[in-house]
Amino acid sequence: MTFVKIDGKKIEAGKIICLLRSYRAHAEEMGSKVSEKPEFFLKPGTAIIHGGDEIIIPGESDDVHHEVELAVIIGKPGKNISVETAMEHVAGYAVMIDVTARDIQAVAKKAGKPWTVAKGFDTFAPISDGVSASRVPDPRNLEIWLKVNGQYRQRSCTGMMIYSIPEIISHISGIMTLEAGDIIATGTPEGVSRLVPGDAVTAGIGSVGEINVSVSKCPVKR
Repeated sequence: MTFVKIDGKKIEAGKIICLLRSYRAHAEEMGSKVSEKPEFFLKPGTAIIHGGDEIIIPGESDDVHHEVELAVIIGKPGKNISVETAMEHVAGYAVMIDVTARDIQAVAKKAGKPWTVAKGFDTFAPISDGVSASRVPDPRNLEIWLKVNGQYRQRSCTGMMIYSIPEIISHISGIMTLEAGDIIATGTPEGVSRLVPGDAVTAGIGSVGEINVSVSKCPVKR
C-alpha cells in the first residue's frame, strides 16, 4: 500500500494530482505562459517515497530536477465542489518534491506528448509526514524552501501561488471526483535545478514540516 501520514496516522494514498505553472516566477524561468485556470497532470502512487528514502535517477535520464510543493491531502470525497466549501474537504498538508526528468520532458514537450514518463518514475514523489489542516490556519502564508547539500536552491512563500487552494480543489473536482487520500501538489516556485547522485535534499514548508531524501543513480536503461 502506498500511503501518506497525517499526524502519524497512515492513510492510503490515492491519485497524485500535480499543478503546473502555479507560481509566476517558475513559469517565467521555464519560458511558459500562465493559464487562466489551473492545469494539472497525474503521477502514479508508486512514485511515492518517504523521508530517509532515495530518489533514484533512472538510466534513461541525465537531467533530473527537484520541485518543492505544498501537498494538499483530501479527507472528504466530492465532485463539483464549490470554492466556498472546498476547504471542508482538506484533511491535511505535507511537503512534496515533484521530481522531473527534464530531458525526457523536453522531448515530450517538443513532440506535443504527455509528461507521464518524465514525471512518473518510481521514487519521483517524495512526501513528508503530513499535519492536519487545523494545524495550518493559513496555508497561503508559509515559507517554502528546498536545500541541496545544505544550500538553498528554492525559497519562496506559498502566498505567491497564482491560484488559491479552494479554487484549485473546485476546478479539479469539476473534472474528476476527489477521493479521500488524493494528493494535490500545488506547484513549485522558482529555482528548480539538477540533482546528481550523492546529493542530500531537504525540503520544508512553514509549520507543515520537512523531508530529507538522498539521490542515487540506476545504471540500467529499461
